[in-house]
Amino acid sequence: MRFGLVGTGVIGTGWAVRCLAAGHGVVATDPDPGAAARLRDGIARAWPHARRLGVMPGSDPARVEFVSSVREVCERVELIQESVPEDGAVKAGVHAEIDRWAGPDVVVASSSSGLLPSDMQLHLRRFPGRFVVGHPFNPVYLLPLVEVVAGRRTDPATVERLLGVYRELGMHPLVVRNEIEGYLSDRLQEAMWREILHLVAAGVATTAELDAAVAYGPGLRWAGMGTNLTFHLAGGNGGMRHMLEHFGPALEQPWARFAAPALTPGLIEDMTAGVEAQAGERSVVELEDLRDSYLVSVMRALRAHGVGAGAVLVRWEERIHASPARRWEPGDEVEAPLRLYACPVEAEWVDYNGHMTESAYLLAAGWASDALFRYAGIDDDYRAAGHAFYTAETMMRFRREVHADHLLAFDTYVTGVGEKKLAFTHVMLESGEIVATVEQVLVHVDTGSGRSAPILPGPRAALDAVAAAHAGAAP
Repeated sequence: MRFGLVGTGVIGTGWAVRCLAAGHGVVATDPDPGAAARLRDGIARAWPHARRLGVMPGSDPARVEFVSSVREVCERVELIQESVPEDGAVKAGVHAEIDRWAGPDVVVASSSSGLLPSDMQLHLRRFPGRFVVGHPFNPVYLLPLVEVVAGRRTDPATVERLLGVYRELGMHPLVVRNEIEGYLSDRLQEAMWREILHLVAAGVATTAELDAAVAYGPGLRWAGMGTNLTFHLAGGNGGMRHMLEHFGPALEQPWARFAAPALTPGLIEDMTAGVEAQAGERSVVELEDLRDSYLVSVMRALRAHGVGAGAVLVRWEERIHASPARRWEPGDEVEAPLRLYACPVEAEWVDYNGHMTESAYLLAAGWASDALFRYAGIDDDYRAAGHAFYTAETMMRFRREVHADHLLAFDTYVTGVGEKKLAFTHVMLESGEIVATVEQVLVHVDTGSGRSAPILPGPRAALDAVAAAHAGAAP
């Protein structure tokens, strides 16, 4: 699929990276004379972070083409994501031009952060039914949430189609069932933002103190649960009902103020000085890089628990590793060795000497093992049915150190298959040189009984075929 992008600012660039990471091509346009260069620079800066979170096999950050007109985009793509400035008049002109040139099967989504889609549909004469809002969150290439808002004239089939596309991009589409200005997430953010402005205006707290009040407490809880489930836990065994009965009277106290304060020159200066002091000598680009790094780490931490953005990441990684080209079928010619997995050395895998830690070697090898399992048909369904491999022996040999951001590749050799056992070796490579080998013996287990059990016929046939192809080839 080719995605069309109209508008290549921060959000448009984020969409480009998100689409490219999913293995698609991008056709983009923007009237700004320097837009093409900025788009490619933005993709280059963001790509390492997208790669850490996971990209589809064969994805290529160079698969972006910049064209000079909206018409050229419309004539060459299946979906258009408009990300021009949040100005009703500007969007109206762009939408009218898209409506003029796009074919009837092209879905048109706006990255608007608050405008009503029904109002924007007034400018669409030919195909208003294929228009919908798809409101993402910055950085688009990492954060999975995208709010989907239909207008009065939107065809329900358009919504369903767009939901499928966004899920295919590794996102979590949230349907806003009732059309409302600001949608859902921005309205929640706006309420907190207004209170922040009041507190700074009144001299109660600084911007740094207010950020700390979120980052070190509720923000960590929100990452996995959000506000409502968090407050449900605040009620103890009584849950939300007890929490509301116990803390409800406090809602009658005039703590928060929802009307926005006057944006006086003094308040603007206080807000600006506060965040500039927080940034210190760090540029916006440096802070963006820091943000992207910790977002990947947080989502990966949540991945182990299968909650929030971590659950979305699990589904995305399943798609990456479930590529049809990486699953054995009877009669397939098996490579010797199998080259099923590659990854960058993550920042959190590196110790104080700047070298990849011992545990990280085993972690990376574990992902290579997972790729082997999927190749052999040992997937989530197989495990859900009560079958799994448990590690019995591991031997690691280290050849040389590797550092953060180095790219690792794995050559995998299956060295033995028995009724209930599997042995293989991963050769870990960096720039074609061996940095380590990991040899493992695994036992096949019936997870219901907790006892060893024969490997099921399908995976057994695949593993036997690989073992036969690898006979005598292991290092």
